[in-house]
Amino acid sequence: MDLTHDVIIVGGGPVGMGLAIDLGQRGHSVAVIERYAEPQLVPKGQNMTQRTVEHFDAWGCEPDLRAARLQSRDVANGGRVAYGRLLTDHAYDWLPRENVQPFYGQRVERMPQYRTEAVLRSRAAQVPSIDIHYGLSFEGLEQDAEGVTVTAVGESGAQRFRGHYAVGCDGSRSGMRDAAGITQTVDEHDRKMVLLVFRSSELNDLLARHHPPRSFYNALTPELEGYWRFLGRVDGADEWFHHSPVPADATKENFDFKALLHETVGTAFDVDLGYVGFWDLRFSLADQYRAGRVLIAGDSCHSHPPYGGYGINTGFEDARNLGWKLSATLEGWGGEALLDSYEAERRPVFASLAADFIGKFIEEDRAFVARYSPEKDLQEFERKWADRNAGSAEVLAFEPNYEGSPVVEGEGTPSSRGDHRFEARSGHHLAPRALSDGRTTYEALGSGFTLFDFAGGGGNFGTAAEALGVPLTIISDTFDGERLDYEAEMILVRPDGFVAWCGAAADAHAVLAQAVGKGC
Repeated sequence: MDLTHDVIIVGGGPVGMGLAIDLGQRGHSVAVIERYAEPQLVPKGQNMTQRTVEHFDAWGCEPDLRAARLQSRDVANGGRVAYGRLLTDHAYDWLPRENVQPFYGQRVERMPQYRTEAVLRSRAAQVPSIDIHYGLSFEGLEQDAEGVTVTAVGESGAQRFRGHYAVGCDGSRSGMRDAAGITQTVDEHDRKMVLLVFRSSELNDLLARHHPPRSFYNALTPELEGYWRFLGRVDGADEWFHHSPVPADATKENFDFKALLHETVGTAFDVDLGYVGFWDLRFSLADQYRAGRVLIAGDSCHSHPPYGGYGINTGFEDARNLGWKLSATLEGWGGEALLDSYEAERRPVFASLAADFIGKFIEEDRAFVARYSPEKDLQEFERKWADRNAGSAEVLAFEPNYEGSPVVEGEGTPSSRGDHRFEARSGHHLAPRALSDGRTTYEALGSGFTLFDFAGGGGNFGTAAEALGVPLTIISDTFDGERLDYEAEMILVRPDGFVAWCGAAADAHAVLAQAVGKGC
């Protein structure tokens, strides 16, 4: 079968569509296979970090994303953690991502995933090289040395697509992952969870008696041993969603979900229940992200409980990381090691996220409720409770980075844990600083590599880029003002906004060759 596209993407959810746009904007032909003609109206994946909105800016739809917002901007993006029930004075602000705003080029955003998907679908439809097939379900794949053939089935029968590469973005139950022979490691927490979507005309006013307006609220209930009851806004008015552990034998028919909501809040209120769904609380991580010409991204690679809104953001970062590397490989300026660096960078970042953040939250909360309570010792409890979120440490420490990656300079191990600095560091996201022409460095980034040359020594990089065929934009400026915060006279930034190299002088050819997988 002849090639029909450069890349076949199975799964047209947010990660699949984001990857399609990334590739399509670079001129590559992409087929997207998606079973649902319309986004599913379940309000998951709502929180989008500053970094995620940078992706939407790169994909040409950041203004459309802002316009799709439902919730008032008067409501803070972060949440509140309350002890026992939500109507209590024992509470503190949690995950105020606004605290790290100076280190990013865009502001946070929040909306139900189906609104995000609608924005991405609309943008993808505007890119001529993206071919979207709704109403098709993945059936199987075959790959050889030249490409991948994907079979999908719809009402009119089977269709076959062939591309140089195929990417599975088809969720945690990924058929693409299984068909490619990629296994996964699963950490079962043996907890059945419920997702409720409901309306209430009273709930907003009830919560306002004890809390400032926040996007979500977590009840840390002692008998749940560290697992939260989670309540979030959908539209900022009367629509809400709720996650909570429930008994293993709970069904839609035999469990009182309204009573669960009343217990979570701490009083009775009106509830118009619209949706009930169940899921298992677990962590899963694919043992590899690539099998030959088949790659996976998003929930196909990794899944975790919805603690802190990390899931959709992690998936988008997969798409942005993989997009430019697939493009470089297709265009010939990416080396043999470049595609492998996708797994080398992204997989340990998720492993760190699961262990250092979400898993740690559960363990720390379990230890806290086992040791402290108002009933045992009120003064001790209040002292320890007040100390729990001092300085919003989890926001400052969540800084995914690729230190030690084979395609960046330096040593280390890719991780979700780091710190936020203006200092330019290899393997880290570049924070924006002002240029002398009025732009920020974020605004000056090109679609390929960008070299910020503050010392006039970047000419060799231009020559090396031409020899290697690497797209490079050189921004020359003086080394003063805010640019001094970088502590580096030259900074080479990858197409995804991460620093590949920084310093005062270097062998330009060697630096660029490593950055594109030809010098490893």
